[in-house]
Amino acid sequence: MNTKISILTKILLIASFGLLIYSVRVPIWQIDLNAPQYPEGLNLKIHADKLGGDVDIINGLNHYIGMKTLHEKDFIEFTILKYIIYFFAVFALIAALIGRKKIVYILFFSFVAFGVIAMIDFWRWEYNYGHDLDPHAAIIVPGMAYQPPLIGFKQLLNFGAYSVPDTGGWLFVSSGVLMLVAVIKEFKFSKK
Repeated sequence: MNTKISILTKILLIASFGLLIYSVRVPIWQIDLNAPQYPEGLNLKIHADKLGGDVDIINGLNHYIGMKTLHEKDFIEFTILKYIIYFFAVFALIAALIGRKKIVYILFFSFVAFGVIAMIDFWRWEYNYGHDLDPHAAIIVPGMAYQPPLIGFKQLLNFGAYSVPDTGGWLFVSSGVLMLVAVIKEFKFSKK
């Protein structure tokens, strides 16, 4: 049984390495808020290690409804996420250099597991910020929670919230797709 990977798989893994390295340099996720009083919209950009966009305005609005303000220091994810992404980038490069199918399979399945864990963590983060409200807030709507959607659209009072991957998120997903193609190619080649 041949355990070596093809040249195409090596190219896919090296491309995956490049996409992951670049994904850390651009926003990974964005949450857009639209309301009549903000016709230009408000935007929260989530990077691997920081927050960007209209953070101060969003924090000011959140204060009135009892949500905690957003600060990078409050999230351990901002101290470790970019290093985890770099780890997977280097793992992809090492898998290409070593050229063994087993390593490619381990890379892909651990990458998918990390992606699932990251999305669960992001949902938990949104849930806590949208539900753990100050009972002494200036504006209290009984039974109302302000959790933005994980992906897609949700109406939150007079704000429409859109939550979607940004450039870095799409690069991250594209890297996973390249790994998947490599795994499928190598698995089919093994069967032959």
